[in-house]
Formats: sequence, structure tokens, C-alpha cells
Amino acid sequence: MSSATHALIETENRLGAYNYKPLDVVLSRGEGVWLWDVDGNRYLDCLSAYSAVNQGHCHPKILAAMMEQAKKLTLTSRAFRNDQLAPFYEEIAALTGSHKVLPMNSGAEAVESAIKAVRKWGYEVKGVPENKAEIIVCSENFHGRTLGIISFSTDETARGNFGPFTPGFKIIPFGDAAALEAAITPNTVAFLVEPIQGEAGVIIPPKGYFPKVREICTRHGVTLILDEIQTGLGRTGKLLAEEHESIEADVTLIGKALSGGFYPVSAVLSNSEVLGVLQPGQHGSTFGGNPLACAIARTALKVLVEEGMIENSAKQGAYFKSQIEAIRSNAVREVRGRGLMLAVELHPEAGGARRYCEALRQRGILVKDTHVNTIRIAPPLVVTKDQVDWASGQIEAVLTSLA
Repeated sequence: MSSATHALIETENRLGAYNYKPLDVVLSRGEGVWLWDVDGNRYLDCLSAYSAVNQGHCHPKILAAMMEQAKKLTLTSRAFRNDQLAPFYEEIAALTGSHKVLPMNSGAEAVESAIKAVRKWGYEVKGVPENKAEIIVCSENFHGRTLGIISFSTDETARGNFGPFTPGFKIIPFGDAAALEAAITPNTVAFLVEPIQGEAGVIIPPKGYFPKVREICTRHGVTLILDEIQTGLGRTGKLLAEEHESIEADVTLIGKALSGGFYPVSAVLSNSEVLGVLQPGQHGSTFGGNPLACAIARTALKVLVEEGMIENSAKQGAYFKSQIEAIRSNAVREVRGRGLMLAVELHPEAGGARRYCEALRQRGILVKDTHVNTIRIAPPLVVTKDQVDWASGQIEAVLTSLA
């Protein structure tokens, strides 16, 4: 570690709240799938800022759109209209088939917005008694870290000493349609679920689960909310992960790659019934829907589609998964994934995923551990076969040597 790197890490540790435990690499530049640290070392990014950089680092077209808009107008608040919001609505609605759009900033804000809207819908449309609305969620979920969201988390690290918590949530096992049906009552307004549980270690539900979920929610008048903040916008090889099982959510949450990593942008996409309950003054955000965010998001979506990134995710993801599955290592318990959302789960006796991530960093690959024994692998959707081959070789070397 150079003196420059050491000094930056020391300052960060001394002055910053200790709410993250990052790998000790200090990054200063990015381009496409590559990152460089302050010492000039190059790394293949296999995390993509938790899928926020699907389009690759510093995509030139998104950068140009950001710079052009920044010269003209960045923020008006929603007290006034701007010339980027309507085109953003039009383009994202056409792309996703949505009828209403609520722009926000972070993914957690999108989740909180959906919770508010669906509760209001429950009272005003479904006829649930006041303050009795219930939302069903899944164990091992990850929807953010606000106080409202951690109220229905099962991660004790996220919950410890942050109570009292917000009521109104029921927790069921992920991938169990029968448990969903059993949990529904006349006061149930929504089922909030990730198509693939990312933070839990890329957990994919059984085939046929979501068609059953869709049927159950429709039959009981329950709003299906899919959190596609990580799985959406090409990450799994489809525009939205719901497409893998040919269903449509009532409410879809997107964020992260909606800006290509340039700016915090998220959105609640919905039918008219749910978001139609919101009236002026009942919900909002100073920055939500600002012209800079909208201009960036419009271009981020455009390049995702026009440059074939979604198709590349499906192709390279299947190939990358097959390459990792071919590795023979006593450390590996299971390889999971869909598109370029991949995970290698290690046996508990392998010594934890963190040391494998550290070893891969030494070989020029940046990945992240989750849930102690799982390595998450999610490169930008512009990754090439040659880059996948090189990465697979480095992963094989580490999995076999450390095991």
C-alpha cells in the first residue's frame, strides 16, 4: 500500500462514520468495465456499484447529456415545471408499459414512496380500515436502510438498537407461494418482493413462483410491488427481471442504473390506480424529477437499449456462469445467477468470502462479499467475452489456491 493510499484511508477512518467496511482500494478513475486506483493499478469492476453502473463507468453519451443539461438548468424544484420531466415520463412509460411515474432520488426513497402510496390506495380504494393496512414482505429481503424499511428487515445487523420500528408488515419465506396466500387478510394491501434477492446472495426463487404470486395477488386484490432497483434495467438479461416469467407487477421500483451511475435517480412505476391516489402536498421531493436527473436518465435508458447492453448481459452472463461452474474447487458450494447477476457461495469451512475478495483484488478483480460466505459478481453490461475469460481465469486461480 502506497503512502498516498494509506493517508487517504487513515483520514477516512478518522473522520468518517464507520458504517461501511470497504476493501482497501482507493479508486480515482473509471472507464467502461475498468477502474484505476490512486497508484495507477487497473481493476476489472465486477460489482458495478451494486448494479448502478450497468452502462459502464463514465459512459461518454451519458456524460455529454449531463454536461449539456448542467450548463442550462439543474434544479427548479417541483414548484415549477421543467422541459425534461415530460419527455422522461413519456420515454420511460413507453419502454416499461407504465401508466404513472413518480420520480425520486435514491432506491430507498422509491421503496418508501411505494409503501406510502399503496397504504393510501388501501384505505381509499380497497376500503381497509384506517391504520390497519398490512404489507407482506420476504425474509432475507433488502430494500434499503431507512427506519421504515429496516422495520421489516430480518437482518439483525441492520435492525440492532434502531427501534422502535414501524408496524404494519408481515414477513414470509421467499419463494413460497403457499406462505403468501396464507398470510393474506382483508387488510393486506401489497406484497413487496425482489425478483431475485441480491443482498441475500443472488437467491433465485423456484421456477413458476412469480406466476403463482401474480395469480394470488390478483385474486385477493393485493398490489404486487416488485423491487427491481438491482435486478432491473438489463442486469438479469431482460429489461426487467419480471419478464423471465412473463408477468407484470402493479408497481415497479427502479433506481441505480437509471442514471448509469452519474446521479441519484429512482422512480416508482405504476398503474394509474395506485399512484392516482396521491394529491398535491401529500408526497414529494425537492430534487425528485429535476431537469438534470431527467436528462441523465433519458440518455442512460437510451444507450442501454440502443447499444444492445441487455442482450449482452444475457449472452455474457450465461457464458460467465458456465465458466465459473466449470471451476473445480473444494471451496465452492453453489454457483447462482441470471444474466450478469452472479454469485459464488462458498462452504462455511472455506474461511469466509472476504479473503477471496481480497485475493481477487490483488489479481485485478473487484468483487464484494455478502452474507459471510458468498461472493457477488456483477460486471457492467458492456463486458466482453475476452474480459469474461480473463476474469474467470483469475477467479479459478483464487478459488483453487485458497481452498
